[in-house]
Amino acid sequence: MDWDRNMTAELAQQFATLALGHVGREFPYKLDQVLMGPHDLATPRALHPIFYGSFDWHSCVHGHWLLARVLRRFPQIAAATDARAWLAGAFTEAKVAGEVAYLARPGAGGFERPYGWAWLLKLQSELEAHDAPWATALRPLARAFEARLLAWLPKATYPTRTGMHGNSAFALTLAHAYAPFAADPGFGAALKGAAMRWYGDDTVAHPLEPSGADFLSPTLIEAECMRLTLPEHLFPAWLSIFLPDLEEGQPAALFIPAEVSDRTDGQIAHLDGLNLSRAWCFRHLAGAAPALADRLNAAADLHLDAALPHLDAHYMGEHWLASFALLALDD
Repeated sequence: MDWDRNMTAELAQQFATLALGHVGREFPYKLDQVLMGPHDLATPRALHPIFYGSFDWHSCVHGHWLLARVLRRFPQIAAATDARAWLAGAFTEAKVAGEVAYLARPGAGGFERPYGWAWLLKLQSELEAHDAPWATALRPLARAFEARLLAWLPKATYPTRTGMHGNSAFALTLAHAYAPFAADPGFGAALKGAAMRWYGDDTVAHPLEPSGADFLSPTLIEAECMRLTLPEHLFPAWLSIFLPDLEEGQPAALFIPAEVSDRTDGQIAHLDGLNLSRAWCFRHLAGAAPALADRLNAAADLHLDAALPHLDAHYMGEHWLASFALLALDD
């Protein structure tokens, strides 16, 4: 496929086509499940009435977010009819009840924490913008994850700074979009409080990245999280302390796209996602720090060029990378 650095109807069509090809593909599938007994053994579709495709639960969630997002932004694309029909069939009261019931199972307390939680809330925030009953249908599941996040944050003494699913800053960043729709009026304040507690006093980052399976930059996603947390006039000062040499293209490790040696290997293929998520962060940071905009936008373009041609190279990337491309280009 040919890819563009700017979000277009053509890209929306390609992204939607990719997502429609995997959100209902049950196998292969990687379960996140604690077995409490033989009665817990079941197929993905039986366990997860909505999110049984896309290789794993969280990828299926953000595959649905992709469909909802491109449908709202580009309703004229050819895939819109199929996307609308798929979402209407997915977000029903009965199917949502099945997803909520899974959370009540013994051993499911840590299910998809925090990555899947945050993506589900990001999906809910997107559905709230649609003139459709989907947001109402999914809201009980969103409320369940909202409650879990609120209960977990005070206990999370330390952030997780990995470049993978456990990353705390990425979870806060995605959940931020849901704050206006939360049932608890203190939800947004809880996110900001956790961010300030974890990252507010950080100084002069020394990135040790990328690691071999990163799809997030621990350094840049922390900066993006703090961009959302701090008042607009205070963020540039925090950024200048945390990453004082950005204008010189330092630390160099952040500006060099990751090399992907084997896209059939699910862990190594994560590095395409790292390039896309870095581009997403660079673009947002450029908007918040105008003095750095040229340098950061150039870095974003470099990372997009490294990743966009490979979204459909193999199913190990195809089942999730387009969602990260959409973040980079249209979020």
